[in-house]
Amino acid sequence: MDVNAAVAAAAAIAGLCTGVIAMLAFRWSERDQKKPTRTSLRPDSNGALPPGVDTVLSVLSSSAVVLDESDSVVKASSAAYALGLVRGGRLAVEPMLHMARDTRRDGEIRQVELDLPRRGTGRGEALAVSARVAPLGSRLVLLLVEDLTEARRIEAVRRDFVANVSHELKTPVGALSLLSEAVMDASDDPEAVERFAGRMQIEATRLTNLVQELIDLSRVQNDDPLEDAEPVRVDELVAEAIDRCRQQAGTKQITMAAGGTAELRIWGNRGQLAAALGNLVENAVNYSPARTRVGIAARRLAVPGGDQIEIAVTDQGIGISEKDRERVFERFYRVDPARSRATGGTGLGLAIVKHVAASHGGEVTVWSSEGQGSTFTLRLPEAGSVRDRDRATGGPLIVNGGDGTYRTANPDTLETFPAPEVLP
Repeated sequence: MDVNAAVAAAAAIAGLCTGVIAMLAFRWSERDQKKPTRTSLRPDSNGALPPGVDTVLSVLSSSAVVLDESDSVVKASSAAYALGLVRGGRLAVEPMLHMARDTRRDGEIRQVELDLPRRGTGRGEALAVSARVAPLGSRLVLLLVEDLTEARRIEAVRRDFVANVSHELKTPVGALSLLSEAVMDASDDPEAVERFAGRMQIEATRLTNLVQELIDLSRVQNDDPLEDAEPVRVDELVAEAIDRCRQQAGTKQITMAAGGTAELRIWGNRGQLAAALGNLVENAVNYSPARTRVGIAARRLAVPGGDQIEIAVTDQGIGISEKDRERVFERFYRVDPARSRATGGTGLGLAIVKHVAASHGGEVTVWSSEGQGSTFTLRLPEAGSVRDRDRATGGPLIVNGGDGTYRTANPDTLETFPAPEVLP
């Protein structure tokens, strides 16, 4: 009896111990499951990222690269490949790789700006980027790269523009100040006063023209010319440009002639188109010697995507060298600064022409030979494919007048024209 009781007691103790051990094992397993492990933060065999990371990276505007502890690329955006950051599954930029390793080691966020060579070009151009590295979990590292190239270019253009404007304004203002002092000193000499007053008037006119062209350039850069677009007669633009320069041409005995195809129309902003063509004709007159000829001719060109109107302005002037031809459309650039001062040029006329052409979906080109003259050619879309524009914009630009003619949908525009010219 005593033996049986002892066996029963031993069995009870063994069962109790087994239960305690099982309970401890279960709790230990639960704690292990809740504890973050290295494999939970690393990509699995399918290259997956921690939950939510892939979604966040997909909406970032920056180029993104995720590296593991062996510096292998786990995830990279298409922009990162386009910038040449990733090649063959590895980060190809050594300074960024060093930053990633340092961040993995101490967990600190790092940022640096770098100039990277541009892929696929033999020129010395570089990409300006800002790189930021941050830890992502215990082993992964996130690299975000912003392309600063365009921002730097715009900033450089802004600085150059401000510097050029300051210089150009300083010249006539300084001249006016000196001339006013000369007038005061020569108050008892009527002839000197008259001479200095004439010079003051010239400088004041130059200053007025510069300010006006700055306003015009700002307007063509910021306004959308197609908001107020209408069919514009080329004949009227040419006649307006000739009238604008008639006095200057008459003084130099320059003959101005217009020719080419008649009854052509351009689709665009009338004011901007008139300013662009007027600048081309004015340049031709200013840079032509006396008793020469300036010609303006227009024609239609059949090109894929719709016909274009080509307006060529030809002179018999001094011509432009090959090195200057590449820069004549830059702001404030002058082929001959001394001659520009004599003619009152500001260096903004051709820049305005370039912006007007680009904003109207066209272009401006130049052919020139030193000593023989130049030809500036303005190519712009013809106001003929109106039905295609209706479908593209969702609204009629031309309405039927009901009597065999058509007019612009703008109620302020009363011009009418035959159907065959506008709706081929």
